[in-house]
Amino acid sequence: MTTESPAELVEALPAAAREIEDFAHTGGWDQPTQVFALVATRDLLAAEPGLADQVDPDAPLTPIAQESLPSGDLAEALAQLEWPDQVTGCALVQEIVVLPPEAEAGLPDDPEAARTAAAEHPDRREARLVAAVLRGGGEACAMRLRATGDGEDDLVQGAEIAPNLLHALHATFD
Repeated sequence: MTTESPAELVEALPAAAREIEDFAHTGGWDQPTQVFALVATRDLLAAEPGLADQVDPDAPLTPIAQESLPSGDLAEALAQLEWPDQVTGCALVQEIVVLPPEAEAGLPDDPEAARTAAAEHPDRREARLVAAVLRGGGEACAMRLRATGDGEDDLVQGAEIAPNLLHALHATFD
């Protein structure tokens, strides 16, 4: 299987999440939800030496874009995912709406009504979230908050950003 130690892969996961966000950012906003397989770079190059000029040989993990997920129920789409043993981890890129905590507290209980209320809220921020996990444990998130007005996008990192999504991604390896 992988030649990197589990600690090396866990340490490399935040950089892989940022790389995926950078890749998604080049496509602009309003992109569909997409999944990436994460593979150990050394293993990938051993199996496919012809890819040597397309991947960073010094990066422990290489993200490989998969088909975009169908629109609809994300939980249902994730439940359909299966990964071969060669896949070390996975990541999901999704555009979301972020609200301040006080606005979130006032959302309706009904999920569809809550989505509508969040999308129409005056304090909402659009964001692109990348959540990444490793098969053997390890998780990372990177979130780009879309600029408002003439400002710059903000990039926030930390596994605490999307614990439920990380849990769902871990389940794709069960």
